[in-house]
Amino acid sequence: MIDQPRLKIIKDNPIGKGLDAFRVSFNLICEGASIPCTLDALVQLEYEDIQNLALDLFSVLRNLPTIRLLRSKSGHCTLRNDLLKLISVAASDDFDLDCIKPLLNAALADDPDDALIWDQVYLAVTESTPPPQPVASSFQQTPWRQSTGSFANSSEYRKDVDKVLREELGVMYVGLLRFHETFFRAIPGLESAYKAVFKKCMEGDNPLFGGGWRGWPEDANQDRVLSWFAGLSEQLWDLANEHKSTTTLRRRPLAQPNKPIQGSTAERKLDIGFVNDPDARKDSRYHWSQILVPGELKSNPSADTASKAWLNIGRYAREVLAAQDTRRFVLGFTLCGSLMRIWEFDRLGGIASEQFDINKDGLQFVSTVLGFLWMNEEELGFDPTFMTVNGQRFIEIERNGSKERLIIDKVMHRTRCIAGRATTCWKAHREEDPQKPFVIKDSWQYQERDEEGDLLREATGKGVVKVARYYHHSTVQIGGMDDDIQSNVRGGLDVTRATNYRPERSMPPSSMIASSASRKGRSGSIAGKKRSSSQTGAPLPRSKRSCSASPTKASSDALPNRIHRRTITLDYGKPIYEASSRSALVAALEGCIEGHESLRKAGFLHRDISINNLRINEDDNNPSWPSFLIDFDLSIKEQRGGVSGARGKTGTRAFMAIGALLGEQHSFMHDLESFFWVLFWICIHCKGPDESRVVKQFDKWNYVDTEELAKQKLGTVAKEAIFMKTITDNFTPYCEPLIPLSNKLRKVVFPRDRPWEREDEKLYSQMRETLQKWEDLQ
Repeated sequence: MIDQPRLKIIKDNPIGKGLDAFRVSFNLICEGASIPCTLDALVQLEYEDIQNLALDLFSVLRNLPTIRLLRSKSGHCTLRNDLLKLISVAASDDFDLDCIKPLLNAALADDPDDALIWDQVYLAVTESTPPPQPVASSFQQTPWRQSTGSFANSSEYRKDVDKVLREELGVMYVGLLRFHETFFRAIPGLESAYKAVFKKCMEGDNPLFGGGWRGWPEDANQDRVLSWFAGLSEQLWDLANEHKSTTTLRRRPLAQPNKPIQGSTAERKLDIGFVNDPDARKDSRYHWSQILVPGELKSNPSADTASKAWLNIGRYAREVLAAQDTRRFVLGFTLCGSLMRIWEFDRLGGIASEQFDINKDGLQFVSTVLGFLWMNEEELGFDPTFMTVNGQRFIEIERNGSKERLIIDKVMHRTRCIAGRATTCWKAHREEDPQKPFVIKDSWQYQERDEEGDLLREATGKGVVKVARYYHHSTVQIGGMDDDIQSNVRGGLDVTRATNYRPERSMPPSSMIASSASRKGRSGSIAGKKRSSSQTGAPLPRSKRSCSASPTKASSDALPNRIHRRTITLDYGKPIYEASSRSALVAALEGCIEGHESLRKAGFLHRDISINNLRINEDDNNPSWPSFLIDFDLSIKEQRGGVSGARGKTGTRAFMAIGALLGEQHSFMHDLESFFWVLFWICIHCKGPDESRVVKQFDKWNYVDTEELAKQKLGTVAKEAIFMKTITDNFTPYCEPLIPLSNKLRKVVFPRDRPWEREDEKLYSQMRETLQKWEDLQ
């Protein structure tokens, strides 16, 4: 029997035509197997066909609004979370299909009953997903992968960043089939234009292209290639202008390999790229926020490797993503000698097209250059849910049955990375109430993790204090579909068909299965067919980019995926290190520890205490908490039954507890130790409320491996004389009055001069009392 609240949600949100695309898939599979399209087909179809059908149904169901409203069996998230876990299980080769056949029957019925369908969904997720397992050690749970986004107070020297960037990007897959078609096909008028332009290039007594491009430097000298490329791009624009159906601001190639691009932490230069500036000149100065398409040139064709051209273009992509707050992905290119590749970088890493010789395949080259010149912002990777009218940026949300507009005031934070959560935060206000601040946060989560919004809503409902309060959350929708990497951003491209794909170095844990790439089997699948506008619930993205018409290989089922999530909270504040005084800093730190304790009493563990996640509000007109915790991305319910399966040790490197760095299962004691490291770090780097510095000795903490960092931290606190020398030598003059407090706090957090051995809840009150009495220590 369905309970009344659930029944009301189902009645208020009818499925309607939401399953039409699933039924189209069923009909195609039956026709491909020469079986009548009746319910009896479920008995006659092969295992693989039924598995594909089930995955099609799950993909449709996960995008229906009802599933975001129905509660999970566990009670602390939505039914959608349960379905995502079921998708992972259903994609495995040993999945028992009998347990979901009642759901298939209900969905395929001539007169489907919504209540029965949702009842069968609940039964399917209960019977099909494995029972909770004991919490695993963090070695099993979250293998470490370093990210350039975790740097704190770093100089970002190239040799240091490159080491971490290689690890962050992992394997960059190249030689992907249909790459160009996926990212360029949707550009209006491009196909007819590039064919007409290339035809013109071959005309005349001295054609632009005739067995190769006219003027191409035979030695592929970088400076001469840059000049040639820029000139030819201008000619191709002019030749194609009469074919452009819409007016586009003229873009120009930028060729300034010896001039630093502004906006980097450390000096960075760019070989070539495209900028949205019709007046671009050799002497123009540009910021990374203006670079639309970065490019890397190498004179030697053999430089088309992971350690050379690929890493360089990745370095540029990181700068572009960091400088452009609504950029979801970046397209770029490498040109090694005359060998070209097109690249795409997103929150899973980098992928690239097949290599082609521009002097042999002139048509492909013209298509690529014109594509970069003609793409609109969404095709270039910008988020279309951010809109601009009369110079004012905003987003719109659906909340409590009505639409609200949130006006963007400023960017608060943008994580400088390629692969990862890539958190971005904006300060905003409602259109009708400019005085009340909100914080919009976007991040790219492994879909196996509990949604931050669900956890935050529950915590707010339980009356947790001094933690950012919940207002709204959603999965970002682009093209009518959940915005994820595998399906939406990459358009279903299959990295298992890359020329450098190796399963043994590419396969993540089984729990990392990407539901959006889980289609297997036969050509009867609807993958790759363009959907009609009525098929709003179909399992493939409504992006104009086409998906591969061939079936995805089974091995791609286990590829990781990230999904674009948005959370909106009511509390706005500055990072704790921007406190107006030392007293305000210490009081805010104490308040955040109070918030952490309140959070834990409600059953949650934060797991990412860092300088940017502790906030302070010193504005009397701001109704936010005076100090508070933010960022639930890595938080968990402390007494949960199983692990998320998502990657990465939990925490930000410089502030992680010694035990957490060594792989211990995360405890609230680790978080409390992180509060100590936050104070330690601030006192070394903060020269005042609005000024900080880089200290070479501690900059290394951003780059050394976790075991080495644990040893360095242990050596810092294990003996009072060493600790006192360290802080006396390294605390800024502004923070020197906090030396006695720091040593007192060390004694509280590291009794007997070593990390904790037993959990002790009294540590909360001991730390808070120490902070409250800090001025008595002077």
